[in-house]
Amino acid sequence: MSARPMSQPADLEVVRDSYDRVADNYVEMVATTGLGDVRTQPWLRAAMDVFADSVAGLGPVLDVGCGPGTVTAYLAERGLDVSGVDLSPRMIEHARRLHPQCTFDVASATELELAAESWGGLMGWWSLFNLPRDILAEVLARFAAALVPGGLLIIATHVGDGDLQRTEAYGGVPVRWTTHRWRPEQLVALVERTGLRLTAELRLPADDQVGPGVVLVARRNG
Repeated sequence: MSARPMSQPADLEVVRDSYDRVADNYVEMVATTGLGDVRTQPWLRAAMDVFADSVAGLGPVLDVGCGPGTVTAYLAERGLDVSGVDLSPRMIEHARRLHPQCTFDVASATELELAAESWGGLMGWWSLFNLPRDILAEVLARFAAALVPGGLLIIATHVGDGDLQRTEAYGGVPVRWTTHRWRPEQLVALVERTGLRLTAELRLPADDQVGPGVVLVARRNG
């Protein structure tokens, strides 16, 4: 268990409510456009496949910010012992309905109690960008401590300078959240400060659905 409580974002409940409101539209967009589905995006699928192969046999995997469980279910199909959590109860309702073979719970990244050296893999797959920068540093340090020796962290997020205040998303649904964008080198430095060793970095240009992004994979030594 964590020795002290995790800092909580001041807007946690506002962000939770926003994702509850966009959940239905988001699920529809996944089904109709492939948004958020790695099977429709070859480079992201390749990154996820390498991650899955690398953590197989190391221990359970947790998809933090799993949304409707699309990637969680993909990893389960590959034979991993994987579960998902999301701060949005509505997203978790969809995940349980769409992927009943998987386990899902409601929790944000800052509400988790992760035992030391208990997870083979941890994921923050386009799900940590709403966290303020200082709190993200705290979350990643907790993630690093929770990995078994040799375990992997994979995170993906939006690239850019500064923050964006979002007032609508996923088909014009009203929301209130901040997208904290990172330069890749800044995020690499943040991950390495946790003691993890970077093993891969994939930079993605903007496309028709989202802006530029970065995927990082890091390993706990051991």
